[in-house]
Amino acid sequence: MASLNVGNLGEYLREQRRNAQLSLRQLAEAAGVSNPYLSQIERGLRKPSAEVLQQVAKALRISAETLYVRAGILDAERDRDEVETRAVILADPTLTEAQKTALLQIYESFRKENGIEIAGDADPRQTAQDGDADPQQTAG
Repeated sequence: MASLNVGNLGEYLREQRRNAQLSLRQLAEAAGVSNPYLSQIERGLRKPSAEVLQQVAKALRISAETLYVRAGILDAERDRDEVETRAVILADPTLTEAQKTALLQIYESFRKENGIEIAGDADPRQTAQDGDADPQQTAG
């Protein structure tokens, strides 16, 4: 049973925001959430939904799965290595989006070849492309 560990999540988000050299206000605007709400998440006072975590992950250009694990939404014990590997690939600023997608496809194919099921999205390209365009923004 996964329980929310919002304190750990908040600390992690603050660290990722600082690494991205974004102010709290800049990240809140990029993620489409209010500045006070994001501040409360970082301080461990609020439990964000998976949707909010996905928006924040897009804004930080990190893996949403990593945030889901930190928030206790995904089972970290079984999926930790895969999630962390994907997160490192997605967070690498020296790789293009196409290179990230290619690496994730290769990674997935090797895991499938070895009989290991991919956690979260079955299609790693979806995660890599999430940062490219927001379907809600392009539809409206």
